[in-house]
Amino acid sequence: MENWAEIRRRVLAEGLSGRAACRESKIHWKTLKKILDHAEPPGYRRTKPQRPSILEPLLPVVHQILEDDRKAPRKQRHTAKRIFDRLRAEHGYQGGLTMVKVAVRAWRTRTAEVFVPLAHPPGEAQADFGHAEVVLDGRPTKVAVFVMTLPYSDAIFACTFPRECTEAFLEGHVRAFEFFGGVPRRISYDNSRIAVARITGTRGRKLTAEFLRLKSHHLFKEHFCLIRRPNEKGHVETLVGFARRNFLVPVPAVHGGLESLNARLEVDGREDLARRVRGKPATKAELLAEERATMLPPPSETFLAARVEQPRADSLSLVRFDTNDYSVPTAYAHHRLTAVGTVDTLRIVAGDRVVAEHKRCWDRERVFYDPVHYLALLERKPGALDFAAPLSGWELPVCFGVLRRRLEAEFAGPGTRQFIKVLRLLEGSSLRELTRAVERALELGLADADAVRLILEHRGEEPVGLFSLDGRPHLKRVGVPSPDLSAYASLTAGVTP
Repeated sequence: MENWAEIRRRVLAEGLSGRAACRESKIHWKTLKKILDHAEPPGYRRTKPQRPSILEPLLPVVHQILEDDRKAPRKQRHTAKRIFDRLRAEHGYQGGLTMVKVAVRAWRTRTAEVFVPLAHPPGEAQADFGHAEVVLDGRPTKVAVFVMTLPYSDAIFACTFPRECTEAFLEGHVRAFEFFGGVPRRISYDNSRIAVARITGTRGRKLTAEFLRLKSHHLFKEHFCLIRRPNEKGHVETLVGFARRNFLVPVPAVHGGLESLNARLEVDGREDLARRVRGKPATKAELLAEERATMLPPPSETFLAARVEQPRADSLSLVRFDTNDYSVPTAYAHHRLTAVGTVDTLRIVAGDRVVAEHKRCWDRERVFYDPVHYLALLERKPGALDFAAPLSGWELPVCFGVLRRRLEAEFAGPGTRQFIKVLRLLEGSSLRELTRAVERALELGLADADAVRLILEHRGEEPVGLFSLDGRPHLKRVGVPSPDLSAYASLTAGVTP
């Protein structure tokens, strides 16, 4: 362009001859004429009409293949190379691959979907799950990342769970509402089975019982995207990737569970509030403070973020929950119970009473016993004591072994049953308390289940405290007369000491 402008200036302004300009710039006279006729290079111009492409008769076939691909799985759609191969094999195409690539690119550009920008009033949220990898206790582990965003302020909350499930979905909401300081009036979701039991029409949804419980407790309005239209919640779709790239890089290493990582993610989310997003009039924190005024207040009662099932305990006193088996007292074998699972614990309820509580396990096909649950049955079947799987690996203090040997030596056959009766005291006391009672019984030379029980009960009794009149001046005027004990003298009359 510099030479173009200089040649025009020399010829048109300074009067340089055309012959001299061609000789000086080493250009053809036709090129000089083009330069003098156009202030800017005119670019390539076709002088003859383009010949019909050899691919043109087959373009309807190409377009039909691409149209059919819309209904095929994303990972099994045609590439331009695959279309080229089919055209040669099925239609005798003799052209090159480049022509097919150009035709495919042109069709995709022409048919690409165009979206309408959406307005995001304050008080609305979007929620979704993503996935990321962490090093959990030294082992690479894929975890679910729950993300909730507020498009108006661009605030983001993220936390991780072992798996995408009902408990994680509910717990993520509870934590997000606490983080934002309020409950959004409207939340957009995809059509996850956690929330949607059945799709009943274009916009019709039959919701799951747990989602309805969450909605009823917090009073927000839900919005579900159309099928295969995640753009309706595009804000959270984008920020799931943002959270993964900015909060989880490098790959975090955590030990003893994900809560330490979740605490760090909350700190990252609060630090991110200091940032101002392009096109926003203020920082995220300032917009969030403005947005809180439009949110619903947090509910006064705590929401239990749990999945509730009603399994039946089997003949081994095991209840199955999320592919794992958990023990219950043998008195509840063959009974229908209620299992309440959170992200941390599993409580098993009979009526209005919690009969068993276990730490939640996120592995699969594992069995978890509480040895105390089987002691009542072992008292009736003492011969199984040394072979019972629930007691395998149960390490008791040394004093229990000493007590068992003394009981079995003193009572012969019934000694084992006496020892199990001692262990059953764990049904109402801690192992530490029972250990002290057993040690005291051994010090006193007592090898008897009832003796251990009495010592345990005595240690659990609290001494009667004196009633103080301090701060109760009105009670100081109350008089209590001394009792007349003369009536008891007749009981000792005529009795010699």
